[in-house]
Amino acid sequence: MKLYDTPMAPNPRRVRWVMAEKAITDIEVVTLNLIEGGHKTADYLGKAGLAHVPMLEMDDGTCITESVAICRFLESRYPEPNLFGADPTETAVIEMWTRRAEMLVATPMMLGVRHTHPALAALEQQEPAVADYNLRSGGKGLEVLDKRLGESAWIAVDRVTMADIVAFIGIEFGRLIRFRPPEGLKNLGRWMDDMRARPAAQATK
Repeated sequence: MKLYDTPMAPNPRRVRWVMAEKAITDIEVVTLNLIEGGHKTADYLGKAGLAHVPMLEMDDGTCITESVAICRFLESRYPEPNLFGADPTETAVIEMWTRRAEMLVATPMMLGVRHTHPALAALEQQEPAVADYNLRSGGKGLEVLDKRLGESAWIAVDRVTMADIVAFIGIEFGRLIRFRPPEGLKNLGRWMDDMRARPAAQATK
């Protein structure tokens, strides 16, 4: 199998993080340069269908984009450690918090960065109003996570799951524009430190 990746983007990092947590080493990583249009070549588009990364190309030629879908596939192939739920209840709770992490934090943060960082102007026309709205929206999402993390060491259940990975990588992407979560969100700060201390965080920088 091959994973088409780009180091600067948050969605491919989710897949590499899952690979690191599961110690997956038998997938070839192919690096694309998005600024140079590596994700828009005829060959890549013929496989992916859209100019999206990451993409997982399986041995039989099947190609999957969308990071969470790829991670679900990896979970089925490499089930330990469990990141998506060990029983129906866990699976539902993790799915709920993964969706919340995506919608409330990760997506707004990604849009905020994409419409702010000068280097990313090569990918799309930047709109300062879009950046401002999404960064404010993402800030409100952080308050939701801080409240949850006052109840639980991790976002969804009693261990790291896909919900934590999606949220953390979305927040960390903000470093490109010097974004820092408010210091008053103490629970979030403690969790961020715990996530940064994981070997997967170092392996996917």
